[in-house]
Amino acid sequence: MWLRFFDSAGNLILLPEAAEQQAEQEQQRTKQERERANRLAARLRELGEDPSIL
Repeated sequence: MWLRFFDSAGNLILLPEAAEQQAEQEQQRTKQERERANRLAARLRELGEDPSIL
């Protein structure tokens, strides 16, 4: 049996462990997206395009 907590709007309130895990996953996802954007920008520069004006 599990006990779950919800706020007055009906949103699930995460336990501290789950919230920490979710934050770590978001940080990892952000890092991966930043690395991907940097690789794409480098590739555009190789092709002679300036990614800052696209």
